[in-house]
Amino acid sequence: MAVRPSWEGHLRLSLVTCPVALFPATSEAQSVRFNLINPQTNNRIRMKTVDAGTGEEVSRGDLVKGFEIAKGEYVLLDKDDFEQVKLESTRIIDIEKFVPRAGIDRLYWETPYHLVPSGKTGVEAFAVIREAMKKKGMVAIGRLVMSTRERICAIEIEETGLLLTTLRTAEEVRDVTEMPTAPLPKPDAQMLAIAEKIVEQQAGTFDPADFVDRYEDALRALIEQKKKGQPVRPVAPANDDAKVVDLMAALKRSLKGGGAPAAPRRTGGTASASRRPSSPKRSGRRAA
Repeated sequence: MAVRPSWEGHLRLSLVTCPVALFPATSEAQSVRFNLINPQTNNRIRMKTVDAGTGEEVSRGDLVKGFEIAKGEYVLLDKDDFEQVKLESTRIIDIEKFVPRAGIDRLYWETPYHLVPSGKTGVEAFAVIREAMKKKGMVAIGRLVMSTRERICAIEIEETGLLLTTLRTAEEVRDVTEMPTAPLPKPDAQMLAIAEKIVEQQAGTFDPADFVDRYEDALRALIEQKKKGQPVRPVAPANDDAKVVDLMAALKRSLKGGGAPAAPRRTGGTASASRRPSSPKRSGRRAA
């Protein structure tokens, strides 16, 4: 099945514009999904939209959105109202500035999209903008409207196209100083030296294919067992992390290779985009 664009419009740098389209860079198509079932009848449950006051069912097509201004009082907005507040960024990604990538805190990165030319017209302008960004090594910052909301976005180089990632606003990111913390003691020098050697032993490169969702795999195995009518065997409980351990002894055992086994690597080419993290930090895919 062909992937459908999430957004179509124009990319603009000063007076240069070109038609573009956004395609989701991640997928959840392979995730295990469940339906709510009545165990007495084995029938799927259907959710109804019911008026909270009258108890009568209402067609979804007749519903509008409302903003609560007081308890039980709403300002109603329909499709025409939302059309009135359309911004230029509804159909144009306007590049406002260029910044170093390292200058954007990773907490602000949100959802990635492949940004590609839409149609044959404007491909030359797209190529010029992309090549200029590549030579300067900068990330473009712009805005676009998605799902009735204007989003800040960052645009960077990837392979033959561009990667657009929506960014969180300052209000959406919690400062670490708001988190409850305990004062950290100064590490014992001998323990620290052993821990550093463990880090060196386990150093390597990141490959998303090395990691699988073990919980989802266990769910699939459980589903297969129940599907075949086999008895479900309980999984042995994980080690109790709450118990007191000898830190020095644990470090020494880890240094000798007594740590947890490496995560299984998915084979058979099934490590698809759905297995990749949503973070845009994919240095292996971004062009130099």
